[in-house]
Amino acid sequence: MTAESAESVSTSATAGLRTPHRVRASELAGRGWLNTGGTELDLASLRGKIVILDFWTFCCINCLHVLDELRPLEDKYGDVLVTVGVHSPKFEHEADPLALAAAVERYEIHHPVLDDPELLTWQAYTARAWPTLVVVDPEGYIVAHLSGEGHSAGLGVLIEELVSEHEGKGTLHRGNGPYVPPEPVSRTLRFPGQTVTLENGNFLVVDTGHHRLVELRADLETVQRVIGSGTKGYTDGAAQAAQFNEPQGIAILPADISWQTGYDAVVADTVNHRLRGVTLSSGHVQTIAGNGIQRLLDAGPARVDGDGAGTWAGGRTTTKAGPGAAGNASDGTTAADEGIFLDEHANDYAGDSFDIGYVGHGTNVSLSSPWDVVWSEKLRKVVIAMAGTHQLFTFDPLTNEVAILAGSGLEGLLDGAGPEAWFAQPSGLTVDAEGNLWVADSETSALRHVLIGADAESSGSRIRVETAVGKGLFDFGFRDGNAREARLQHPLGVTVLPDGSVAIADTYNGAVRRYDPSVQAVSTLARGLAEPSDVVVVRPEEGEPLLLVTQTNRHELTLVPIPKDAQQVDEGASQTQRPKSALAPGALELTVRFKAPTGQKLDERWGDPTQLKISSTPPELLKAGAGTSQGLLRTLELDADVAEGVLHITARAAACDGAPGEEIPDHAACHLYQQDWGIPVVLQEGAESELVLDLRGMN
Repeated sequence: MTAESAESVSTSATAGLRTPHRVRASELAGRGWLNTGGTELDLASLRGKIVILDFWTFCCINCLHVLDELRPLEDKYGDVLVTVGVHSPKFEHEADPLALAAAVERYEIHHPVLDDPELLTWQAYTARAWPTLVVVDPEGYIVAHLSGEGHSAGLGVLIEELVSEHEGKGTLHRGNGPYVPPEPVSRTLRFPGQTVTLENGNFLVVDTGHHRLVELRADLETVQRVIGSGTKGYTDGAAQAAQFNEPQGIAILPADISWQTGYDAVVADTVNHRLRGVTLSSGHVQTIAGNGIQRLLDAGPARVDGDGAGTWAGGRTTTKAGPGAAGNASDGTTAADEGIFLDEHANDYAGDSFDIGYVGHGTNVSLSSPWDVVWSEKLRKVVIAMAGTHQLFTFDPLTNEVAILAGSGLEGLLDGAGPEAWFAQPSGLTVDAEGNLWVADSETSALRHVLIGADAESSGSRIRVETAVGKGLFDFGFRDGNAREARLQHPLGVTVLPDGSVAIADTYNGAVRRYDPSVQAVSTLARGLAEPSDVVVVRPEEGEPLLLVTQTNRHELTLVPIPKDAQQVDEGASQTQRPKSALAPGALELTVRFKAPTGQKLDERWGDPTQLKISSTPPELLKAGAGTSQGLLRTLELDADVAEGVLHITARAAACDGAPGEEIPDHAACHLYQQDWGIPVVLQEGAESELVLDLRGMN
C-alpha cells in the first residue's frame, strides 16, 4: 500500500477520524458495573454525551498507557465526555470480579467500568485487540474505531468537532457524568511493588499505590521512614517533598558505584517514565534518566526485516540492529555469526526522531514504563525491564548512558540473539551466579534467560535470549513438571534461590513457583497468595533462608519458608479464549485502515511509512503472505489442511505534524502508531475471504 492509499483507506468529511457511515452503537452488556454507585448504565442513559468505550484488560501495559492518555481529556471535557472502561479479560484471573475491583482501585480509574468477562460487548463492537477505543456521538452513533495507544491528540480534535456539531444541533447535554467514586481506604502499604533488603536489616518497599518508598523494620509492620510525599506527581528534592508516579522496581548500587554517583538506589518510576536516584542517608531524590515523555516507538524499530530483527534508521544507516551498546565497532560490524551489527548510530531506531525518543544520555532520553531494575556486575550497569517497549535497556550510573540490551521491540515470544529476540512486557529481573539475567516476561507467562557473553563490556557484546518456561502470548495455566509443558500465569517477579534454582512470583496464579535449571523442571513453593508481585531471599541470622513475598492485593509483605519438598500441581494449560473468526481457506485479502488525525500527515520522507508484519501459529497456517513489508494491504493464502490457528499481525504507520500539501517541518513532532493483533481463526468453506482491521479510523 502506498502512503496515498493508506491515507485514503479511511476518508472523512472532517479530514479526521470520522466514519462516513452512521452505525448505531450496540448496547452495553456484561456482568456488572463498577464506579457507578450501583447504577446499571445503558446507552440511553448516556445519550447527549460523547462516549469513549475503552476496551482494556488490567494485565496490559498498553491499556495502562491509554488510561493515562485519557485522563487529560476526561479533565478537560468532563461536562460533555464520558469514558466507559469495558474490561475484557485476557487471563483467567482477570475474570475474577474481586481482582478487577482491586485493579480499578489500584490504577485510580475515575470513570465507570463494565465488567465483561464473557466478552459480550467486546464481540458486539468487533474489538480484536487490547486496547481498542470506540467513540460514540451524543446521538448514539459510532464515529471512530481506534486500536493501540497514542491517540489522545486525535481524540482531542475529534471531541472538539463533535462538541461544535452537536451543540449546533442541540443534541449535546452538558453536566456531570455517571461516575461515583468509591469510599477511600487507609492502609500502611497500598498495592506495593518490589522490595530490597538494606544493610541495617530493614526492607525498602516500593509503595506503588501511595507513590512513595517505605522503609519497614524487620517485623514488616513498623515504618522506619518514608521517602516521597505520597502524592502522585513528579518532583525531585528532599524525602518529604519528592513525588513519584506509581513506581514499581528498585535496585541498590554497589558501594564503589554509589560513592561516585551520590545516590545509593535506583527506582523505576514507572508512570513518570523515568529512573530516579535516591540517597539513602538523607532520602534525597533526583532524576537520573528519562525526560518524562513516553517513548512513543511503542514496539521497537519502525522497520523490521524478514527475520524479525530491527533495522536502524534508514536515513542514517542501512545495517542490521545491534544490541544498543555504546561505542562504535571498528569496521561497522561485530559478531556476524550471531547476527549482530553495529555502527555509529546503533542506538537510533528507524524512523525514531528526537521528538519520538533517542537512546542517549540521562534526562535527554525517552523511556516507556520501566517496571524493574537490577544491578549487573557483569555489565557494570543497571538493567531495566522496559515493559512499555518490550525490551531490556541498560543505564550506566557513571556516564548516564542509556542503551538497548535486548529485544527487537516486537511483542511475543521469540528466542535468539539480543536484537532479534521478542519479549512481552518484561516485568521482573534478577541476576544469577554466572552474571546472567532471569526475566519474568509477564504477557507471555514466561521465564526467560538472558545470557551475557564474556565480552559484554565491549561495543560488540554478545547477548542471547532463551525461554525456560512459557509457550506464547496466549498460553498460560498452572502446571508443574517438565518445563516444556509447565505453565505460569502473568508472572511479575523473580529471584535466584541459594541452590541456584529460580523462584518466580506467579502473580495471577497466586503462587510462588520454582524452576530448576539443572533438570529443567517446575514446581510450586507456595499457594494462596494475593497477586504476589515480587519475591526476595531473606537470610536470617539463625535458621534457613526464607522468601519475602510481596502480596500486592493484600497490601503486605509475607515471609514464606522454602520447602524442602515442593508441591507438584497440575491444574492444566489454558489459552486466552476469544471468539474465533471464520475465514475461507485460500486467498485472504487483508486491509488495515489508517487515517492520520487532523493536523498530521504520513511521514513519507524516507519512503512508505506504513508496514505490516505477519506470521501465524502454527506456521503452516500461512502458505503465502508471511513476513514484513511496507504497506497496509496484503494478500494472504490460508492452508485448507490446517483447521484453525492464530494470525499474528503487526501494523505500523508514522505521521508527523504538518499541513496537507506542505512539507513536514524539520523539527515537527512525529508519532508512531502501532497495534499488534493475535486473531484466532477457524477455516470454513464459504466463510469470509476478507479481513479488515482498524489501526485508526473506520469505514
